[in-house]
Parts: sequence; structure tokens; C-alpha cells
Amino acid sequence: MTPRKQPKPPVAVTKDLIAQHGVTEEEYQKIVSLLGREPNLTELGMFSVMWSEHCSYKSSRAFLKKLPTEGPHVIQGPGENAGVVDIGDGLAAVFKMESHNHPSFIEPYQGAATGVGGILRDIFTMGARPIALLDSLRFGPLDRPKNRYLFSGVVAGIAGYGNCVGVPTVGGEVYFNEIYNHNPLVNVFCLGIASKDRIFRGRASGVGNPVLYIGSKTGRDGIHGATMASDSFDEGSESMRPTVQVGDPFTEKLLLEACLDLMEQDLLVGIQDMGAAGLTSSSCEMASRAGTGIELELASVPRREPGMTPYEVLLSESQERMLLVAKPGREGEVLDICKKWDVDAAVIGRVTNDGVLRVREKGVVVAEVPARALTDNAPMYERPAAP
Repeated sequence: MTPRKQPKPPVAVTKDLIAQHGVTEEEYQKIVSLLGREPNLTELGMFSVMWSEHCSYKSSRAFLKKLPTEGPHVIQGPGENAGVVDIGDGLAAVFKMESHNHPSFIEPYQGAATGVGGILRDIFTMGARPIALLDSLRFGPLDRPKNRYLFSGVVAGIAGYGNCVGVPTVGGEVYFNEIYNHNPLVNVFCLGIASKDRIFRGRASGVGNPVLYIGSKTGRDGIHGATMASDSFDEGSESMRPTVQVGDPFTEKLLLEACLDLMEQDLLVGIQDMGAAGLTSSSCEMASRAGTGIELELASVPRREPGMTPYEVLLSESQERMLLVAKPGREGEVLDICKKWDVDAAVIGRVTNDGVLRVREKGVVVAEVPARALTDNAPMYERPAAP
């Protein structure tokens, strides 16, 4: 007889493991206080990405809050996937700017390309059709081979992804200076147009409503990409290439059309891009905004790699994926439309009323965290600054 495999014992959360996740001792104690217990490895990973600078803006939020965010034509300010402004005639401009600096330093083509892909999704998640891209780039002088490599890769990545999706890069700017030798800046802006009375938001409303996953299958690419993007630049960053996501603009085009079709058929309650921190961020942000909870079954998540752990599935940053909350009883119609557009789709959970993000793997709870502990309770710092 072949002996049965014994389940692996849970990984102990040690001080070294906490530090490897970029979580400080003070932050860890706050996590313990919020949970009322020590987190397991999966929960630690969830906090590490959601409390990273890239996701929480814990070092820059204090400054961003000083910017004006309200006005007579502002339909949507901070707190959603993109800003929305009324431009008259029943139309709204939906727009956002985002940086992809660190990924582009490590892998310039894919780092820049996935930056474009992410910001396109932020725009059509709101119900808008993207119509234009802009970029603002900073590099060191081109007499250095490394800077020439970064420059050519970033420009090609931006152009390649946008062209394949069918959204033109209509303008931009680039500057060269010594201070950007080890710190290139890659900023991308996207503009979309929507009906002002048909703006969609990332909210998990309606207890019992089905939660669906649509888009590319989940792989191991990009795990801890958000944490990496919050780190400092150094020559060792070359070894971080596996944390840079790989984009597929042709899948993105199909996903765009499928999402706009679902919106046109009025099947959705809420929709959220799976960007930085992947399934973790999309689920906890949707629940947090609505004041609800979400229960997920990871065994139902479409995967392209065997043997993935709950930790990997929750933190994967595979591109071209969305999380939806459908209207009650309409999930079959959602699946049919996704099939029409050749987009993978599956029901992976439901909305709950307890404010908790509860994650199961084949029925066994592997993570249980209050949604707002991951979002609203993230730390905020006022760092020392030069006069």
C-alpha cells in the first residue's frame, strides 16, 4: 500500500518571516490587536500587501488629503477606481494617473505594459470606454547603457500594450537627469468617456449576492508585487523579476468588451479590478466600501498552475482579472456573456453581513479578517522631510 500523504503543518509566523513581509514590529502588534490573535501565514501575507505603501499610501496619505477633491462638476472623488467629472450633455470624463516605477526598473517592457493594463482596467471598471493614454517619464541620461535599456523598454511597453487593446497614446513628456539614474519614473494617464448616470463602483452590496471572478486564470506571477513596488531601488532588484506581472493585451481587450456588455445588460451590483494585491485587495475593498463581508471559496478560482496554496492564490497579481458582484439570480447571464467573449468566469463566493473577509479552501477556513482591518485600519505615517 502507498502511504497516505500527511498534511503539512502550518508555517510558524516568526520575527524573520514578519520582517520578510515588510511588516514592522509595531504594525505586527496592531495586526494582533485588530484580530485578537496571532495571524497565520496567509493572513500575514494579506496584511503585508494591503498595508504596503503601494496599496495603503501610508506615507503619502497625509499629503494627498491636503489636495482639493470636491467641486460642482465632480461626480466621484478619491475612494474609487478612478475620478469622474461631469462634462455636460449627459457625459462624464473618467480618468486616472498611476505610477509603475519599480516594476519598470526591474523589467522595463512588462513593468510599463502592465502599468497601462492596470490603468485601463481602472477606467472601464467605472463603466467608461477608454479613449486615450498619456505618459510622463523620467530617466537618467542616455549616455549610460542601463538608462538606454530602461528608456527603450518602457516606451515599447507602453506603446505595445495600448496599441493591442486599441487605445492610442496621444501624447506625453520625457525628461532626463542624473537624479533618475537609479530611480526612473513611469507615470501613465488614461481617459475614458461614460454616461454620467451609469457610473459603476467597487462595492459588494446586497447580502447573499453572488461574487464572480472573470478574466485570465490565476498563476504565480506578481506575488508580492505590491510589497515590492513599495520597496527601495537597488542593484539587487534584478532578482525581483518574478514579482513583475506579465500582461496579455489581447485578453484585456476581450475583458474590456465583456465588462461593458455586462454593464449594458444591467447585471452588476459592483465591479473591481484585481490589481495590486490581487484577489485580496479586490475583495476586501469591495466589502469595506459597502460595509459588508465576503466569503470566498478558493477551490472555485480558475487557475493555470497546479498546487497553488491559498497564500499564492490570494496574493497573485496575474493580470487581466476582475471581481464582480452580480444581481441576485443573474449569475447565469453573467457566465453566458463571459463565454460569448471567450473570457473565463466562475462563481467563487457570496456577500455576507458580518464585515469579515472569510476565505475557504475546499470548505476549510484558511483566512478570516475584518475587511476594514485591511483597508481603513492601515497605519498612516508622517515621515521626516527635508526643509
